Amino acid sequence: MRTGLLSATGRPRPGVDPLGAAFAAVLGVSLLALPLMTTRPNRIAAGTALSAWSALPTGAALLLGGVVALALPLLALRSAPLLRLAAASAILLLLGLAAGWAADHLTAPGDRYGRVSPDAGWWLASGTAALAVGDALARMRPGPIPRIALLALLVAATGLALRTGFWDNLSVLREYAGRSDTFGRELRTHAALALSSVAAAALIGIPAAALARPVPPLRAGLLTGLNVVQTVPSMALFGMLIAPLAWIGREVPGASALGIAGIGAAPAFVALFAYALLPVAAATVAGLDAVPGPVRDAARGVGMTQRQRLFQVDLPLALPAILTGIRIVLVQNIGLAVIAGLVGGGGLGVFVFQGISQNAGDLVLLGALPTVALATGAAVLLDAVIDLSRGRAAERIP
Repeated sequence: MRTGLLSATGRPRPGVDPLGAAFAAVLGVSLLALPLMTTRPNRIAAGTALSAWSALPTGAALLLGGVVALALPLLALRSAPLLRLAAASAILLLLGLAAGWAADHLTAPGDRYGRVSPDAGWWLASGTAALAVGDALARMRPGPIPRIALLALLVAATGLALRTGFWDNLSVLREYAGRSDTFGRELRTHAALALSSVAAAALIGIPAAALARPVPPLRAGLLTGLNVVQTVPSMALFGMLIAPLAWIGREVPGASALGIAGIGAAPAFVALFAYALLPVAAATVAGLDAVPGPVRDAARGVGMTQRQRLFQVDLPLALPAILTGIRIVLVQNIGLAVIAGLVGGGGLGVFVFQGISQNAGDLVLLGALPTVALATGAAVLLDAVIDLSRGRAAERIP
């Protein structure tokens, strides 16, 4: 269907794209009016903010400026989505390269204490360019397989840059170098907490919702009780679990050997599991409610039992909605797992809270940036899986 933004040939009409113009304006302001990088003599000292021209070698600054000057009009005008994607991706790529170039340029040879970090202009420009990439992809509407391929390409490119040491002089990588022996362990702990809590919530929440849905009192009681859990602030829930779990670990035989204690992974897992139950159960109920009545009638008509209808008709058709709930809680729990660092549960929150206590912002980033990357990757992957499941569910409906 043609809209007012498309010409009779299906191409974008000439003129200004409002959202693209906003992206272009923010990018221009962030790179021209805000500092790009900050340099400090050590990890906690006050820094000196530098513009792009001061932070980068002359050739790199000219290259960045030239690419931005060419790309901004493509974003601001009603250009084809592929051109918009190329323009935003070029800016994002150049900003990534600029961070490495600036760190090498501003770090004196042999200086082990100096720190070079991206400043407000770099962060704002990178975030805006990433939003512009997302907007271009949304307009292009790529299928699930191309989206997964793009994610794999981004992960491979980032891994290559890290492996070659291109960003080693950035302060966040210097923080990593001092904690490389523990970073991998905490990353695995963080991922395990998020994944295991969501898996447990799915194993319990989906059957409970499927059994309670046909019985109105059970359905209302289940969803109301889980809603109450959601109203408890996350830090309060983590704290409330310390005393009962400490008692269980002390009094129940074998509980301590299983790792159940007042602090550690146990309260973190229980809290994350509790927060995951409501979205999973609510999504299951909503998905089962959305199964078309004629499909259920047809299943009864061919003699299927209630159990057969549930497993062969209702749950397969409700799967996209159920996966949507799982996507929500997985992204949520990847973020909430940071708080596990407060109760001795490990994870990337260890670096976040160490950085806060030491007033070391780059140490906070060492925990925060991988958390954001994990959540974004999980969202993209599950979005693709949900789209695939929708296609299969549609094939089941006559």
